[in-house]
Amino acid sequence: MSKVIINSYEEFEQLVGQQIGISEYVEVTQERINLFADATLDHQWIHVDVERAKVETPYKSTIAHGYLTLSLLPHMWNQIIQVNNLKMMVNYGMDKMKFGQAVLSGQSVRLVTHLHSLQNLRGVAKAEIKFSIEIKDQPKKALDGIATFLYYFN
Repeated sequence: MSKVIINSYEEFEQLVGQQIGISEYVEVTQERINLFADATLDHQWIHVDVERAKVETPYKSTIAHGYLTLSLLPHMWNQIIQVNNLKMMVNYGMDKMKFGQAVLSGQSVRLVTHLHSLQNLRGVAKAEIKFSIEIKDQPKKALDGIATFLYYFN
Protein backbone atom coordinates (compact mmCIF):
# COMPACT_ATOMS: atom_id res chain seq x y z
CA MET A 1 0.00 0.00 0.00
CA SER A 2 1.35 3.43 -0.89
CA LYS A 3 1.87 6.22 1.62
CA VAL A 4 -1.13 8.50 2.18
CA ILE A 5 -0.30 12.18 1.58
CA ILE A 6 -2.32 14.77 3.51
CA ASN A 7 -2.02 18.47 2.69
CA SER A 8 -4.89 19.95 4.72
CA TYR A 9 -7.42 19.33 7.45
CA GLU A 10 -10.09 18.82 4.81
CA GLU A 11 -8.08 16.03 3.16
CA PHE A 12 -7.53 14.41 6.55
CA GLU A 13 -11.26 14.63 7.31
CA GLN A 14 -12.09 12.52 4.25
CA LEU A 15 -10.36 9.53 5.88
CA VAL A 16 -12.51 9.41 9.05
CA GLY A 17 -13.79 5.87 9.55
CA GLN A 18 -11.44 4.43 6.93
CA GLN A 19 -8.27 2.41 6.97
CA ILE A 20 -5.34 4.76 6.51
CA GLY A 21 -2.78 2.10 5.74
CA ILE A 22 -0.53 -0.80 6.63
CA SER A 23 3.21 -0.55 7.24
CA GLU A 24 5.97 -2.87 6.13
CA TYR A 25 7.03 -5.57 8.57
CA VAL A 26 9.82 -4.79 11.06
CA GLU A 27 11.86 -7.66 12.49
CA VAL A 28 12.26 -7.64 16.25
CA THR A 29 15.75 -9.08 16.61
CA GLN A 30 17.47 -10.06 19.84
CA GLU A 31 19.89 -7.20 19.25
CA ARG A 32 16.96 -4.73 19.12
CA ILE A 33 15.56 -6.25 22.34
CA ASN A 34 18.94 -5.97 24.07
CA LEU A 35 19.38 -2.35 22.99
CA PHE A 36 15.90 -1.52 24.28
CA ALA A 37 16.75 -3.23 27.58
CA ASP A 38 19.88 -1.07 27.82
CA ALA A 39 17.96 2.12 26.98
CA THR A 40 15.19 1.48 29.52
CA LEU A 41 17.26 -0.31 32.17
CA ASP A 42 14.79 -3.21 31.97
CA HIS A 43 16.99 -6.29 31.79
CA GLN A 44 14.39 -8.80 32.97
CA TRP A 45 15.68 -12.24 31.96
CA ILE A 46 12.64 -13.10 29.80
CA HIS A 47 13.91 -10.40 27.41
CA VAL A 48 17.68 -10.83 27.46
CA ASP A 49 18.68 -14.32 28.68
CA VAL A 50 18.29 -16.45 25.54
CA GLU A 51 19.38 -19.76 27.12
CA ARG A 52 17.22 -19.41 30.23
CA ALA A 53 14.20 -18.32 28.17
CA LYS A 54 14.52 -21.44 25.98
CA VAL A 55 14.21 -23.62 29.07
CA GLU A 56 12.02 -21.70 31.53
CA THR A 57 9.38 -19.87 29.48
CA PRO A 58 6.39 -21.27 27.63
CA TYR A 59 7.60 -19.32 24.57
CA LYS A 60 10.94 -21.22 24.36
CA SER A 61 12.42 -17.88 23.34
CA THR A 62 13.07 -14.42 24.69
CA ILE A 63 10.26 -11.95 24.13
CA ALA A 64 10.22 -8.27 23.25
CA HIS A 65 9.28 -5.77 25.92
CA GLY A 66 5.69 -4.64 25.42
CA TYR A 67 6.92 -1.06 25.32
CA LEU A 68 9.46 -1.98 22.65
CA THR A 69 6.58 -3.17 20.49
CA LEU A 70 4.76 0.10 21.18
CA SER A 71 7.89 2.17 20.52
CA LEU A 72 8.02 0.89 16.93
CA LEU A 73 4.74 2.69 16.23
CA PRO A 74 6.27 6.05 15.12
CA HIS A 75 8.63 4.35 12.65
CA MET A 76 5.81 2.30 11.13
CA TRP A 77 3.38 5.28 11.22
CA ASN A 78 5.82 7.28 9.09
CA GLN A 79 5.66 4.52 6.46
CA ILE A 80 1.87 4.94 6.24
CA ILE A 81 1.22 8.68 6.17
CA GLN A 82 2.86 11.98 5.34
CA VAL A 83 1.12 15.10 6.61
CA ASN A 84 2.33 18.27 4.86
CA ASN A 85 1.92 21.96 5.70
CA LEU A 86 2.56 21.44 9.40
CA LYS A 87 4.16 23.63 12.02
CA MET A 88 4.48 20.53 14.22
CA MET A 89 2.92 17.25 15.30
CA VAL A 90 2.66 16.23 18.96
CA ASN A 91 1.85 12.87 20.56
CA TYR A 92 -1.18 13.59 22.74
CA GLY A 93 -2.00 10.23 24.29
CA MET A 94 -2.68 6.52 24.15
CA ASP A 95 -6.01 4.97 25.06
CA LYS A 96 -7.44 1.48 25.39
CA MET A 97 -4.04 -0.12 24.85
CA LYS A 98 -4.02 -3.88 25.21
CA PHE A 99 -1.17 -6.30 24.68
CA GLY A 100 -2.67 -9.42 23.12
CA GLN A 101 0.31 -11.66 22.46
CA ALA A 102 4.03 -11.60 23.18
CA VAL A 103 6.40 -10.86 20.31
CA LEU A 104 9.18 -13.45 20.24
CA SER A 105 12.72 -12.59 19.29
CA GLY A 106 13.03 -12.92 15.51
CA GLN A 107 9.36 -12.31 14.75
CA SER A 108 8.22 -9.43 12.55
CA VAL A 109 5.48 -6.92 13.28
CA ARG A 110 3.53 -4.39 11.23
CA LEU A 111 1.13 -1.54 11.92
CA VAL A 112 -2.47 -1.38 10.67
CA THR A 113 -4.24 1.97 11.14
CA HIS A 114 -7.73 3.48 10.84
CA LEU A 115 -8.71 7.12 11.40
CA HIS A 116 -11.12 6.72 14.31
CA SER A 117 -11.99 10.41 14.68
CA LEU A 118 -10.80 13.89 13.77
CA GLN A 119 -11.63 17.16 15.51
CA ASN A 120 -10.76 20.71 14.56
CA LEU A 121 -9.66 22.47 17.74
CA ARG A 122 -9.23 26.06 16.54
CA GLY A 123 -6.83 25.17 13.76
CA VAL A 124 -5.29 22.14 15.46
CA ALA A 125 -6.34 18.73 14.16
CA LYS A 126 -6.82 16.18 16.94
CA ALA A 127 -6.59 12.79 15.24
CA GLU A 128 -7.48 9.57 17.03
CA ILE A 129 -5.86 6.65 15.23
CA LYS A 130 -7.15 3.16 15.98
CA PHE A 131 -4.18 0.88 15.54
CA SER A 132 -3.14 -2.74 15.69
CA ILE A 133 0.35 -4.15 15.70
CA GLU A 134 0.18 -7.53 14.01
CA ILE A 135 2.72 -10.35 14.25
CA LYS A 136 3.57 -11.96 10.92
CA ASP A 137 1.83 -15.34 10.49
CA GLN A 138 0.08 -15.12 13.89
CA PRO A 139 -3.70 -14.88 14.38
CA LYS A 140 -3.54 -12.78 17.58
CA LYS A 141 -2.33 -9.20 17.57
CA ALA A 142 0.59 -8.02 19.65
CA LEU A 143 -1.09 -4.73 20.54
CA ASP A 144 -4.31 -2.79 19.96
CA GLY A 145 -5.11 0.75 20.98
CA ILE A 146 -5.93 4.31 20.06
CA ALA A 147 -3.12 6.83 19.55
CA THR A 148 -3.98 10.51 19.60
CA PHE A 149 -1.90 13.09 17.76
CA LEU A 150 -2.22 16.86 17.47
CA TYR A 151 -1.42 18.26 14.04
CA TYR A 152 -0.71 22.00 13.91
CA PHE A 153 -1.31 23.01 10.29
CA ASN A 154 0.27 26.17 8.83
